[in-house]
Amino acid sequence: MLHSIACLAVPQMAPFEFGVICEVFGIDRSEQGGPTFDFHVVAAEPGPIPTKLGFDVVVHEGLDAARTADLVAVPASLIDEPAHPEVLEVIRDAVDRGAWVLSVCSGAFTLGRAGVLEGRRATTHWMYTERMAEMFPGTEVDPDVLFVQDGRVVTGAGTAAGIDAALHIVRTELGASAANIIARRMVVPPQRDGGQSQFIQTPVAECRSDSFAEVLTWMLEHLDEELTVDRLARKALMSPRTFARKFRAETGTTPNAWLNRQRLLRAQQLLEETDLSLEEIARETGFGAAAVMRHHFVKVLQTTPTRYRRVFGPRQAG
Repeated sequence: MLHSIACLAVPQMAPFEFGVICEVFGIDRSEQGGPTFDFHVVAAEPGPIPTKLGFDVVVHEGLDAARTADLVAVPASLIDEPAHPEVLEVIRDAVDRGAWVLSVCSGAFTLGRAGVLEGRRATTHWMYTERMAEMFPGTEVDPDVLFVQDGRVVTGAGTAAGIDAALHIVRTELGASAANIIARRMVVPPQRDGGQSQFIQTPVAECRSDSFAEVLTWMLEHLDEELTVDRLARKALMSPRTFARKFRAETGTTPNAWLNRQRLLRAQQLLEETDLSLEEIARETGFGAAAVMRHHFVKVLQTTPTRYRRVFGPRQAG
């Protein structure tokens, strides 16, 4: 269970990425029904930690909390900034004991220096992916995704992708409802995705067209219906070919892939919050039948609806 979080404050860290970790994991959201974490900001040498924007963050704790944390998080820092040997040791130990390890943006270089990305897939900000591949040739660097999970090591791409990566860990450990509560409080999408399987998300353009925003909202309100490209195109007053092309340009994925993911998210919510049968949930979310819903759960989440409810369902929440 995800409970204790240690954010490693490192010299020349980026304030935004540091703030992302603090915002997701450091705020008590129990009044909204959300999770509360035992959150610590730690440093190898407590005291003023210089950021890359010229001001200091004063850290009072050493690394003790990180040695037993369920998640060790590493913010971005200058890619040529040397890492403290004790920081690298803490990261290696976290991986060895099966804890989650999260890097945001160029924080992946710190993981690389710790040796925990050897033989793994990983990502970082697209500006640095070539440099990362050169520095860590044993790592398969993917430049095209928002984040990558390999085992319990999660590497996020630039800036706001760190939010997606952090929410992914919350969703995996605590369920979709917990992630949704945090996202709602932060006023961000609960999950950005581009139709990729196994939690690996492709970059998604924000919806630039008001008309497309209206269509997406309408699709969410009618997930239980048959939403063909022809029907959606008529709704958008376009030809099917034009609609399909513009939908990909606006969202970064196909209408079918987008619908399947939204239906899956809705099914997760219903499994967590209701006692509806699997067949009822399948009908309400547009999968039609429990067997079809099960197929998508196994393909994307690598679990079945029954197992998902057993872990995150209302009886467990109580």
